[in-house]
Amino acid sequence: MIILPVLEWASWNVSFGGPDTGSGHLSGPWYHTHKTQLFGVLLAAASNFLISVSLNIQKCTHLRLACQTEPKSYYMSKRWWCATTLLGLGEVGNFTAYGFAPIALIAPLGCVSVIGNAFISVLFLKKTIRTADILGGTLSVTGTYLLVTFAPNVPQEITARQVQNYLVRWPFLVYSIFEIIIFCILLYFYKRKAVKHIVVLLMMVALLASLTVVAVKAVASMITLSVKGKMQLTYPVFYIMIVLMTSSCAFQVKFLNQAMHLYEVTAVMPINFVFFTTSAIISGVIFYREFQSVAFLSLFMFLFGCLLSFLGVFVIARNKKEEHLQVPFIDCGHIPGQNLTGKIQPDSHSSYYGTLNNEDNLVKSQG
Repeated sequence: MIILPVLEWASWNVSFGGPDTGSGHLSGPWYHTHKTQLFGVLLAAASNFLISVSLNIQKCTHLRLACQTEPKSYYMSKRWWCATTLLGLGEVGNFTAYGFAPIALIAPLGCVSVIGNAFISVLFLKKTIRTADILGGTLSVTGTYLLVTFAPNVPQEITARQVQNYLVRWPFLVYSIFEIIIFCILLYFYKRKAVKHIVVLLMMVALLASLTVVAVKAVASMITLSVKGKMQLTYPVFYIMIVLMTSSCAFQVKFLNQAMHLYEVTAVMPINFVFFTTSAIISGVIFYREFQSVAFLSLFMFLFGCLLSFLGVFVIARNKKEEHLQVPFIDCGHIPGQNLTGKIQPDSHSSYYGTLNNEDNLVKSQG
């Protein structure tokens, strides 16, 4: 007669984290196991949201300065410096997050900045929320939930000795050689053949980013352990990873700026997010073996969450028009020696900058 209540109590403990078993999702042991990873997720999400806020404040500052009668330099604006400070805090938060959670989990959370930008721009830039923004945000949030739920749970305290061992393992050596060959081929077409297609540029960015995230996680983990009292900064590999991080990041910014100069942001943003996330996950799998003991169902759901995040970013960026600075009209009535009252919008892409394209129209209006 008492067997059924006992079984029901045991079932409740497993499902809802009772005090005895501690194996449920709400149990103390589960939280103790995942709290470090959970902290990294929350830190990365908050940092990406902070970055989207800072970028909107910066753009709002540039637009307001352009509309002033006597525009001043943007670096003289307190609002711009505030936005720059927030951007720096967001990047530092992202850097720190790699020390608490796997690369495969932190990298896809970059979609938070895309979602945040779509909705924060309503406040700062007076934009309207589109149906595509709501649909893309829903897809990205759903994908992020699946990523967090089914991400690999691996130890995040990476020591300097472990990093040294990972660097000389044959899977990473083969991957590095393969990556260098592809990068050299792309660089040859970029330099010698002047091929500056968006895929070529962003592929080079992604290949460099895979090295950047590996180095960032190693540096962040070793600093975190050193703060906890386990000194790791005396190992030469720490400084090797700092050099790798800074050099790869510098060239990554160079090619990304080139892509931003040649193509619209709405085209660069989703492609770069997909390429960066994919390369980061692959490098995390090969270097840190993050999916070594993950079940097939968890791996499938994680990849499905990545796919939803990618799709959500593409939906948000699709058919999104670029904002340009407002250039004031030229009032011809204020030009000495001219009796014209019409207004001409200067076109920087035209050879007739600041004048009418048709000289006949100018003669007719003067007559």
